[in-house]
Amino acid sequence: MSRLNEENLRIARQILSRYPKKKSALIPLLHLSQEQNGMVTNEAMEHIAELVEVTPAEVLGTCSFYEMFKRHPVGEYQINICHGISCHLLGAEDVLEHAEKSLGVKEGEITQDGKFSFEGVECIAACTEAPCLQVNYRYVNRVSSDEFDQLVTDLKNGQNTQIPKHGTLAKTRQNIQSEKLAGPAEVESASPPVWLQRNKEDQ
Repeated sequence: MSRLNEENLRIARQILSRYPKKKSALIPLLHLSQEQNGMVTNEAMEHIAELVEVTPAEVLGTCSFYEMFKRHPVGEYQINICHGISCHLLGAEDVLEHAEKSLGVKEGEITQDGKFSFEGVECIAACTEAPCLQVNYRYVNRVSSDEFDQLVTDLKNGQNTQIPKHGTLAKTRQNIQSEKLAGPAEVESASPPVWLQRNKEDQ
């Protein structure tokens, strides 16, 4: 199913109720769609556009800007191997080459069992831990070829419980009592924060 299913549509409406402007819920709804389908489909983007009252092109613009949103199928475990300068100097290309041989697929492809896909990515801001990678955006640092194989084996056998499947969101959703939600009028009339007021007084 590409559009949000009935349960996720209920969650989407709950998320929308927290924002004075519907468009502000765009990123949370993209996450919700990806959790449901494993990727963000064109149909889902059209559905989200209807919900937040923008054009599908605006949804696509946001979706395509953020690397964590995938518009094509990926494995249950998407492995991003950094090949920024620090990782490159400390063996990232060897890890990439080993990943291709170990998984039996080329960069950007999915293993036959649907569990793994991988790609080389630019700096993931862990230069002191090079060479490093991410599995579903969870960091794994100073990875050797043997450690890569052990990581894959543990994920395949369900022995690594720290990394959820791709697209899985935190299950603890923010809960704000409805009487505490600020409407557009309240937001516009709210007092400025203390630091802003202080800066104005100093001018």
